[in-house]
Amino acid sequence: MTKKELLREIKEQVLDLNESPLYKERVANGAFPVIGEGDHDAKIMFIGEAPGANEAKRGRPFCGTAGKVLDWCLQEVGIERESTYITNIIKDRPPNNRDPYPDEIELYAPFLDRQINIIKPETISPLGRFSAAYILTKFGLEKDILPITQMHGKVFFAKTNYGDIKIVPLLHPAAAVHNPHQKETLLQGFKSIK
Repeated sequence: MTKKELLREIKEQVLDLNESPLYKERVANGAFPVIGEGDHDAKIMFIGEAPGANEAKRGRPFCGTAGKVLDWCLQEVGIERESTYITNIIKDRPPNNRDPYPDEIELYAPFLDRQINIIKPETISPLGRFSAAYILTKFGLEKDILPITQMHGKVFFAKTNYGDIKIVPLLHPAAAVHNPHQKETLLQGFKSIK
């Protein structure tokens, strides 16, 4: 199967994921799951935590206010958004943008694991503490987990079944929405990806 077909298969499975409590929320609200978008051969993969209201309305990752901050950071460091792949651990929006629950991460994470194996990025950049904790744990680096503000912009090295990768945890772009002073800090982290 091609990468496109494999990713479409993930999308279809998430669309039918009726064992998820978030599925019921999605259907009740006429929302969409947010699977991911971007280059299927991307060297850089950004992984957020879960879709927000704008994302669930449109079925696209980072298309709201936090997405504007992400786009600004990418532009500032000279990375084209279209050359990356952007997704979330959780593919359906938690009610009121609450933090994802551990059982939700457990339910949706296998889809993310498959996306990583299909796209085979050289750099994975988890955005926010939940995705950073998940990715570092997945690659055997749980001893390196610190508060996201202390891991922000640091480069970790890991091995995958397709080769060596770099993991660069970053603050979630929403941090700069809530606190404009974080914008410069966020940008410094993006420079370490470049």
